[in-house]
Amino acid sequence: MSRDMWDPATYDRYADERSRPFFELLARVRADSPDYVVDAGCGTGELTIELARRWPEAEVDGFDSSPNMIARARALGDATPRFTVADVTTWHPDRPVDVLVSNAVLQWVPEHRDLVERWVEALSPGGWLAFQVPGNYHAPSHAVIRELCASKTWADRLGDYDRGDPVGTAVDYADLLSGCRVDAWETTYVHILQGETPVLDWVSGTALRPILDRLRPDEARRFSAELAELLAAAYPAREYGTPFPFRRIFVVAQK
Repeated sequence: MSRDMWDPATYDRYADERSRPFFELLARVRADSPDYVVDAGCGTGELTIELARRWPEAEVDGFDSSPNMIARARALGDATPRFTVADVTTWHPDRPVDVLVSNAVLQWVPEHRDLVERWVEALSPGGWLAFQVPGNYHAPSHAVIRELCASKTWADRLGDYDRGDPVGTAVDYADLLSGCRVDAWETTYVHILQGETPVLDWVSGTALRPILDRLRPDEARRFSAELAELLAAAYPAREYGTPFPFRRIFVVAQK
């Protein structure tokens, strides 16, 4: 893409909800004293710092393809992790990795199954790979986005946009990593979102980014306004907030 589509402020709007799966994933990684830990697709870096706190004696690297995200990570002022701009599809470590974590990144990589196998090869003996991906591509939030893209108003600009279901099931990943000791599971969170357009705000930080990146600013505003109405109908607000079910798939594998 011609520009960095990721906006750290938008992404961080629901930082607590987005970070919870990271900690639940990390809790199943039993590495005692790793020397080298990598956060692949580290985003704004706050969770990379948690890796450094978990293993203070380790060298910790975080990388992301977004210069905006890495700039935000470096601005945290924590000297422990090293943050670099790198593409997850082409990154190669210069030495074996003891713990490799990837939090909500691989859904953006169509060939990520091949990538996962390469990452296992990059692990040290007994090393750990841990990743989680959203598994909500059949949810109303994604269905209405696809419907709006294919509508008469937007089909000429966005009619070709359909990512389908870019991730596998927990069993798919257990099969893929059958040469490792695998712990794979899924969880559906029910996030209680607040605000006037809470589900739109959520998807604006993730699923909607590639779409908005293809539109002029005035078009993006019109698309978002139309989508807000559809999402409000799909996810009715209650007195206590807007319930937003969100399925995620977790995989922890030890080489």
